[in-house]
Amino acid sequence: MIRIALTGSIGMGKSTVARMFEDAGIPVFDADAVVRQLQAPGGGLVDKIGELFPGTVRCGTLDRACLAHIVLADPARLAVLEQIVHPVVREAREAFVAEHLDAPALLFEIPLLFETSGEGEFDKVVVVSAPPDVQRERVLQRAGMTPAKLESILARQMADEEKRAKADFVVDTSSDLSTTERQVREILACLGVAHGR
Repeated sequence: MIRIALTGSIGMGKSTVARMFEDAGIPVFDADAVVRQLQAPGGGLVDKIGELFPGTVRCGTLDRACLAHIVLADPARLAVLEQIVHPVVREAREAFVAEHLDAPALLFEIPLLFETSGEGEFDKVVVVSAPPDVQRERVLQRAGMTPAKLESILARQMADEEKRAKADFVVDTSSDLSTTERQVREILACLGVAHGR
């Protein structure tokens, strides 16, 4: 089994590329989706986050915008949150691997892979990339996003050129979808993984 990590900065098109791998028959683990599930009403982390970050949980619902405002402004508070979240995500990832032991390859979508020094746990790293102007345009279209919030997020992320330099493969998403799909097919062919369901 080949373990492939998919990473890239905000707005680069990671989710789109992950879906392309999934469409090619590669099981995908989405770390962000796991976190959203854990932080949703009834999720396993809501009460713990509420205890450590007073005012972020009301009536059993986590105010993710409020939590983001707190942790993006304070690296120490962010570290506290990560100490809660990362072990639970790791457990979910191990369960995902156990469910797919017969798969020739697995893809793990991990936005902060390099920032958390997690690349050593994978056989190959794919970085999704686009020019800064494309990235900025995409991100600022998101609900609730502001230029200041984007700058705060980017300050926590390794620069795109550094990520590309560390990658085994780079997928450039600045063109049309068919060009991106071709790059994914080329990566699968290079890895010797059959394409298509």
